[in-house]
Amino acid sequence: TATAHLINSFHTPQGAKLAKKQVRVLGKFFSFSFLWSFFQWFFTGGENCGFSNFPTFGLKAYQYKFYFDFSATYVGVGMICPYIINISVLLGGILSWGIMWPLIETKKGDWFPADVEPSSMHGLQAYKVFIAVAIILGDGLYNFCKVLSRTLSGLFVQLRGSTSRRSFTVQEEDPHASPQTPKESYDDQRRTRFFLKDQIPTWFAVGGYIIISATSTAILPHMFHQLRWYYILVIYICAPVLAFCNAYGAGLTDWSLASTYGKLAIFTIGAWAGSEHGGMLAGLAACGVMMNIVSTASDLTQDFKTGYLTLSSPKSMFVSQVIGTAMGCVVSPCVFLLFYKAFDDLGIPNSEYPAPFATVYRSMAKLGVEGVASLPRECLVLCYAFFGVAILVNIVKDSLPSKFGRFVPLP
Repeated sequence: TATAHLINSFHTPQGAKLAKKQVRVLGKFFSFSFLWSFFQWFFTGGENCGFSNFPTFGLKAYQYKFYFDFSATYVGVGMICPYIINISVLLGGILSWGIMWPLIETKKGDWFPADVEPSSMHGLQAYKVFIAVAIILGDGLYNFCKVLSRTLSGLFVQLRGSTSRRSFTVQEEDPHASPQTPKESYDDQRRTRFFLKDQIPTWFAVGGYIIISATSTAILPHMFHQLRWYYILVIYICAPVLAFCNAYGAGLTDWSLASTYGKLAIFTIGAWAGSEHGGMLAGLAACGVMMNIVSTASDLTQDFKTGYLTLSSPKSMFVSQVIGTAMGCVVSPCVFLLFYKAFDDLGIPNSEYPAPFATVYRSMAKLGVEGVASLPRECLVLCYAFFGVAILVNIVKDSLPSKFGRFVPLP
């Protein structure tokens, strides 16, 4: 909606002036950010050196990640995000790095071996990763249920509304009709007429999905031998329902829960495959398949909404999407190979590009296959506790009146 209004504003005399002003401000702050990063570069003699990691609170606090970061990116992201997001991140940082990890570290030799590497999943890293995963799952599960209930109630209201509209159409000449009945504006009528006139045929959509699912089922097992063809087939059979829920939910809340569905695929396919048949890799590959289907559904719906508001043709938008996806099939692997060749330690913890989500998803796949016996002592108890806390915080936030609920931090 925001994108559509921005595009529409370019095509009015007032919008053109506003657009020029926006571009000037963009250029000004881009130049400032670029020059500041260039200045910082001169003072970076190696890892954790210079302005990027400045030990404001002393070297002991610096070991627990309390330092001043001069990155302009965080300033920009902080300006865009609501206050509650910034406060939640700050509070989470203080609770975890300031209280929890130092306390758990004192249990070295008791809860977990004292001689393990800091990045080992049998040491402190396991508590960091799995407690974080428990909070993500608790928060995601609660919001998944909330979005699903909103989706179902929204569909129910829409179905009731369409029934009442049909009965109203039959009786539209009734002189006793209520003047309170909302009328669609001329702009909305025009947009709907224009959008439906050039819609994509159902046979094309269904046929395309069947062809893509057949292609994936045939090709992916050759790329990932642990991912059996029937795993992919089951994913493609279940995915349309989940994709619909995600697309409709994202339309209501502007929040895509694709990663939650991906985690669901990790656990189900990983457990189905088992450790003897490469369940970890099968679960991670299945997660990629599921996330691509489900996230594409919500992304396409958002783009079609933009097209609807800007009087664009759905067919031309879809062709643009296909061209963009084809370009992505070439550009994305090239960018990945560029990083892969340039950095020998890509994806390794404590490197310049540690890929933290990769660690989280790999740990989930490991947990799904091996079970909870491989975790260090009391880790699972803490995971259960924080899983419950994440749900409880959300319940408290939603049950309080909005003037108080907006002060409750996000898990």
